[in-house]
Amino acid sequence: MILYRYWHALALASAISAGVVHAQGPAPVADPTAATAAPLPAEAFATLPFLQAPALSPDGTRVALRMAIKGEQRFAIIRLDGASNPVMINPGPNDLNSWAWVNNDWLVATIGTTAPVEGDSWYLRRTVGISADGKKINVLGKDVAAQGADDILWIARDGSPHIRLALQTSIYRDAAGFWPEVRDFDVTNGHSVQVQPPRDTVMDWYADGTGTVRSGLAYDDDARSYRLLYRDSAAQPFRTLVKAKGKDADLGNTPAMFLPEPGKALSISDADDVTALYPLDLATLKTGPKLFGVPGYDIDSIITDDSGTRLVGVNYTDTRPRTHWIDPALADIQTKLDAAVGTRTARIVSWSKDFQVLIVHVGGPDRPGAYYVYRQAEGVMHMMAMVNEALGLKGYGPVRTVKYKARDGLEISAVLTLPRGKDPKNLPLILLPHGGPFARDDESWDWWTQFLASRGYAVLQPNYRGSSGYGTAFTKKGRGQWGLAMQDDLTDAVKWAADSGLADAKRVCIVGGSYGGYAAFRGAQRDGAVYRCAVSFAGVSDMPAMLRYDGSFLNGGRNKDYLREQAPDLKAVSPLYGAAQFSMPILIMHGKKDTVVPVKQSRDMAAKLKAAGKPYIYIEQPLGDHHFTRQADRLEFLKAMEAFLKEHNPA
Repeated sequence: MILYRYWHALALASAISAGVVHAQGPAPVADPTAATAAPLPAEAFATLPFLQAPALSPDGTRVALRMAIKGEQRFAIIRLDGASNPVMINPGPNDLNSWAWVNNDWLVATIGTTAPVEGDSWYLRRTVGISADGKKINVLGKDVAAQGADDILWIARDGSPHIRLALQTSIYRDAAGFWPEVRDFDVTNGHSVQVQPPRDTVMDWYADGTGTVRSGLAYDDDARSYRLLYRDSAAQPFRTLVKAKGKDADLGNTPAMFLPEPGKALSISDADDVTALYPLDLATLKTGPKLFGVPGYDIDSIITDDSGTRLVGVNYTDTRPRTHWIDPALADIQTKLDAAVGTRTARIVSWSKDFQVLIVHVGGPDRPGAYYVYRQAEGVMHMMAMVNEALGLKGYGPVRTVKYKARDGLEISAVLTLPRGKDPKNLPLILLPHGGPFARDDESWDWWTQFLASRGYAVLQPNYRGSSGYGTAFTKKGRGQWGLAMQDDLTDAVKWAADSGLADAKRVCIVGGSYGGYAAFRGAQRDGAVYRCAVSFAGVSDMPAMLRYDGSFLNGGRNKDYLREQAPDLKAVSPLYGAAQFSMPILIMHGKKDTVVPVKQSRDMAAKLKAAGKPYIYIEQPLGDHHFTRQADRLEFLKAMEAFLKEHNPA
């Protein structure tokens, strides 16, 4: 049985809209003036980014991006010469997840939506072909696709309208189509041909720069075992390169990019604890001398040229996201941009096939910035649009990275944002742990943080043990420490801030979302001597229930293994079962449409607090999701948080 009959919600409507983006003057060179003393209203900080993730067409004449119109997200295709009005596409109830150009006339985009499937709520994923004029939209594999159909392995770069897409054709595990096949699609009409049949337990396929499927990752959920399959060419059968089994299974060195030379690839490996880039011999799976790495920090990803066969750059994050350009031309442009923007940061985010036209974001941790078009022939940046027109180009709260020692001596980095213009002494403090928890904060623009700083608070964001980006050993230190040593790292951050004279130890609240929301719950439960109040957005309160929820998804056994490892006793670190121990007021907010952390986690927590007679406020957002994709939800959250903090921890 295939799933097409359930695909009612995934219709995309296209419409041509009036022009909204215009070329403007060159980027300013001098650092903008400071923000005004009077804080801007919450509406300014809640504004959705006007532009997100712009992608240039191969010829550099059009740009595709996400755009905010009247507080809702739209997909837009814009001619840079202004010769025609922008194409505006409303994704409706669907998440717009990613997009890429196939040629100058066609794009592909991946979308998703939650839909009922045989009595359950499933997240369904699709890929659509979109003509550059917006007149044609083709759902690829619409008559055969099951749950997952958004894994784009390859895009033709010779001008032809072809991609290779891995997709499931059945929702039933005992059917061959449950395991993805790979099809070559003509995006102009949706026609396709199978190039790789499904293979038992293989959920992920990987292709080289020519589109040849070269490897597959197999995972047996029942046995908790992995296999990496590989072949040198399409004419050869797959062979198993390496096997691994158990909860700590490690396949070792695996290819991140196939090179044109036979049997050669690049690998991102943590051989020296932090991940770095190495050459990889596919016959032996042995790496050669390190090609690029950053002491103390993992690299994030690699960047290839249009052919997918040549490495041009490496992305990494130390105190902020950066790119190490291997391509000399791009490295030279980056040097020129850095010189032009002064104390701000310039990031090349997209480029034409010949590298002659680039899109550059100029901003900083204290300002959302703007996007610019840079043409090498001119040597001048022209503004496309500000990210947030309400905030403009001014600087807001200054941001820096600090380090402190946890009680066991572990060094921890944290991001500190201060209210602009205030003496950084004895300030009210907001502790803001990040979500994930396998994630990290850095010196990037953060609308939550800057809003709080604008209200007079110092904001501290610890990258507690278990955070990503600092090497494998640091991440592993978080294993089994949810609500325990990871929580201690947060209270130790407060102690550092107070001992340094930065914060008033009697005026501290903990605020967070997702895992950060869990940390806020946990702080309210166990750390009454540290915090005056807590705010939890989309937080986890019941670990056993979360284990059951995550276990219902594909490869749920692996998900359950992960959660079981997060504490010796999941119930003991679940705030839901310690409602009587809450010792401070708490604001709880959650979106009803959250598919990451179900809203029941907050509903149940609120009910337990009510039964225990504890002070709380619970606000449920009927259209809200996990990621604040709606401006109205952002604004409601900021206003509720501001009022709550003003009452319980005034600045």
